[in-house]
Order: sequence, then structure tokens, then C-alpha cells
Amino acid sequence: MATLDVVIPAVGESITEVVVGKWFKKNGEPVQMDDMLCELETDKATMEVNAEQAGILEIVVPEGTTVAVGALIARIQTDIAEGVPAPVASVDTEASKADPVGSAASVPAPPAASVPASPAASVPASPAASAAKNSAAPSVPAPQVRPDPMVRTSEPSGPQRRERMSQLRKTIARRLVAVKNETAMLTTFNEVNMGPLMEMRSRYKDSFKERYGVGLGFMSLFAKAVCLALREYPVINAGLDGEDLVYHDYVDLSIAVSAPRGLMVPVVRGADRLALHEIEREIARLAGKARDGALSVDEMAGGTFTITNGGVFGSMLSTPIINAPQSAILGMHNIVERPIALQGQVVIRPIMYIALSYDHRLIDGKDSVSFLVRVKEFLEDPYRMLIEI
Repeated sequence: MATLDVVIPAVGESITEVVVGKWFKKNGEPVQMDDMLCELETDKATMEVNAEQAGILEIVVPEGTTVAVGALIARIQTDIAEGVPAPVASVDTEASKADPVGSAASVPAPPAASVPASPAASVPASPAASAAKNSAAPSVPAPQVRPDPMVRTSEPSGPQRRERMSQLRKTIARRLVAVKNETAMLTTFNEVNMGPLMEMRSRYKDSFKERYGVGLGFMSLFAKAVCLALREYPVINAGLDGEDLVYHDYVDLSIAVSAPRGLMVPVVRGADRLALHEIEREIARLAGKARDGALSVDEMAGGTFTITNGGVFGSMLSTPIINAPQSAILGMHNIVERPIALQGQVVIRPIMYIALSYDHRLIDGKDSVSFLVRVKEFLEDPYRMLIEI
């Protein structure tokens, strides 16, 4: 019988085991070449395993099992004629064929033995005992405690459903708690008048797309402003390694992207050396891969600073959590017309609140506030970014 082994591929230098996620094919089901067989979940990403040949699938490892890289998870019987089902039995079928002898269901329960009455039970009570019993004080009933209507009962008020937490979600949860517990995280805020940036984008977006083939979005403009500000305040782009402070003379910019499988944070490599259209093109490429679940582990590793945009979901203000082992993260929010004071007059302008969360162990308040002010200056006078002043 010719079979093809399906094994766990190498998914990254630092990853030694994965969790077998959902199987998209059933045990004993025919598969075609390139059919998606299952998902593999790591602590950084979810990836797919496809059939390399056509045949009949025999599942070896069930869903939710943690296995090492290189381990066998399935076989494909490749020499079975088309249309003939494979003689592959599921785990449940094999279990049902097992010899039931010795099981609890096949062994009749022994008859209940009659227990003879205790001799003491047939002995009449003495007159003294009877008198004591008759003279005992009547029992006082316990007071009834009414349940507090403000306390919810243990019974659910509606249907419930459970889903196994994915390995990616477990890792996100673990890291977020670790960051809160292991860093001195603090957040500083500022507001940006987005009017000049919106005016520049509106003026040049058509010619920009015609020339470079990509749209001119806010994210690339924010990325450019961040890269220029990090050049002036390199400690914001640094990290801690034990007792050492590690400065990065480059910016690998992590961009938080919401994907169907959870939050993904792909990295724009060397963002400080890229032009606006190159940043925009790379963001679009990575975001597309995130939506398709096709991001590799390497594409999400090694960032030095993160930008996250809660404004696309309507967030007005937030305190983003640092993306460890980085030391700072910039949060963008929605743009709302608000009254502000401008040259002694109250005017209406499109305002965005921005937030910088940072690790106070290595970043002082002076540097964090100054960095955020510098980002604000670039965004409110975007032409300064073009000549970098």
C-alpha cells in the first residue's frame, strides 16, 4: 500500500511545537492535490497544511493536540482507485468494535444483599430514656433566608456555547498579562489637528495613485512621521535585554492589523529608509496576507516600534498595551470635528487623539512627551515630512 506521510513542517527557528487546529477533511475522506487538510497553530501565527498528492486521508493526530515539528499527523493512501472508499476506520469505529467483555455495561450488578437489623434496633428503650425523650424541649425551626435578588444565581439564564481557545489567542493573552505585570507601562496623550494632513491627502491622492499604483492612506503618513520622530528620540525605539539598553539604528515598524483569526502585527522592514509609496505598498501587501491568513512567522517577528489604529472601529481614546519586547506603541483613534482655540478664535477642526504607551523603566516622561509632540508637529504640518525639518 503506497502512502504519503503528512508531517509538521518547520515553521520558524524558535518554534519547536505546534497545535493541530481544525481538520477540514474527515478521516477516510478522499482528498485532491492542494486541498487544505488542517490548520497548525503556533504562538505567533496560524498556517495551513495542504495535500501534496490525491488519495484517501487517514488522520493520525486529532484536533487540539500539541505535537513537535516533524511529527506525523496524517497519511494519504495514494494507490486507492478513484471512487473506492478507503478501508480507514475512525477512532470511534474502532472503539465500538472492541471486545465489550469486562466493561461495566456487560457485567450484571450483584443482587443487593439484605442487611440484618441491628440487635440494638429491637431492644426497647428504658423508661428513663423515654422520659428524657418526652421531656426534651421542642426544636426551634431554623430561620428562612431569602436569596438576595441582586446576586445572580448559578443557573445560566440562556444557552451557552464553548470554543477551544486557539494557540494564537492563548499567546496573546499570556503576553498581554506579562507586559502589564513586568513593565512600568505609562501612557501619554496629545491631540492632532488633522485638517492640514487631510487637505494634503485630498489634493495629491489621485496623482499619487496614478504615479505609484497605490492609494495615499493615513497609515503611511503616520509611519513616516513616527520614523522621523524616532530619529530624534532613539530611546523610544530601544529595548531592554537584561540589564542592557539596546538601541536600534533602524526602524522595523510593526503595524497592528485586525484579521479574521485575531490581531496580527506584521512588520514593515526598514520603514525609516522607505518612501511614502513604498511604505504604503508594503502595508497593503502585509494587510492582504493577514486577511488571508497567509502571514509567515518571520513577517511578524523583530519589530522595534508598533502603530495601532483603533479609530477604524470608532475608538475615541485608548491606552494601547506595549508589544513586547518593544518599549513603546503609538495608538491612533477616530477623527471627530471638535471645537478648538486657534489664534484666539474658537473654530471647528477634525481632531484625532493620539496615545503613546511606553515602558517607564527606560523611557523618561520628557522623552515620551517630546516624541509625541514631534509626531504631532509633523502631522499638523505634513510638508515638513517631505523636507524633514
